[in-house]
Amino acid sequence: MDRAPFQETVVELSGRPVAVRFVRNRRARQLIMRMDSSRDDVDGVTVTLPGGTTKAEGLALVHDKAGWVLKMLDTQLPRIPFEDGVVVPLAGDDCRIRHVGVSRGVIRRQGDEILVTGYPEHLGRRLKDWFKAEAMRHIGPLVREKSDALGRAAGRISIRDTRSRWGSCSHDGNLSFCWRLVMAPVMVLDYVVAHEVAHLAEANHGPNFWRAVSGLTPDMDAGREWLRRNGESLHRYG
Repeated sequence: MDRAPFQETVVELSGRPVAVRFVRNRRARQLIMRMDSSRDDVDGVTVTLPGGTTKAEGLALVHDKAGWVLKMLDTQLPRIPFEDGVVVPLAGDDCRIRHVGVSRGVIRRQGDEILVTGYPEHLGRRLKDWFKAEAMRHIGPLVREKSDALGRAAGRISIRDTRSRWGSCSHDGNLSFCWRLVMAPVMVLDYVVAHEVAHLAEANHGPNFWRAVSGLTPDMDAGREWLRRNGESLHRYG
C-alpha cells in the first residue's frame, strides 16, 4: 500500500490547540502540509510523510510554519453543523433542515426543506448518511451513462468524504467521489463524473483527455470554475 492510516496528535501554537494528522505516502517526495477542517472539536492540519520521514520531522515543519498555520486557521470559513433550522445546499439550492419528530421514517426533500425524523441527537449522523446515499443515487447512473458513451467499463463506485480531490479513478477502473458534490449545482457534479470517467480512457491530463471530458459533459469550463471558486465552502457543512 502507498498510504498508511492517519495518526493524530495535538500541539499548541501560540497557545492555540492545533490537531496534526499524519499520513504516510511512500510516493510523496517531500513533506506536505495542508489545512484540515474535517474535525469538529479542534482546528488542524494534515502532514503527509514520505517514506523514511519521521513524525518528529513532520512536527518540526508544523512549528516552523506556525505563523502560516495560524493565519490560515483565522481565514477559514466557520463550520456549519447539521442541525435543525440550518440552511445547507443541495444540488445548488438552499434547503433548510427541519426536524419533524422522533418517529422512524425516511429523510426526504420537500420543496426547500430537508425533513429529518428520529431523535435530535442522531440528526447529524442520519443526514450525513442521507447525503452520501443521495450522492450515490445521482452519481451511479451518470457513471454508467458516460462510461457507455465512452465505450469503457467502469469498476466499483465508492462515495467518501475526501478533501484533497473531488474524485479519483484507479488503474483498475474503480471510481471514487466525494459525497459533498451532491451539494453543488448539477452541472458541477456532472463535470466531476465526466472528468473521472474520462480517465478510464486517458490516464493523464493531456489534450485527448480534455477532449474526452468536453464530450461527456456540456459545461466543463463552468464546472471547473465553480469548483475553483466555491468548492472549499462545501467542506464547511456537517
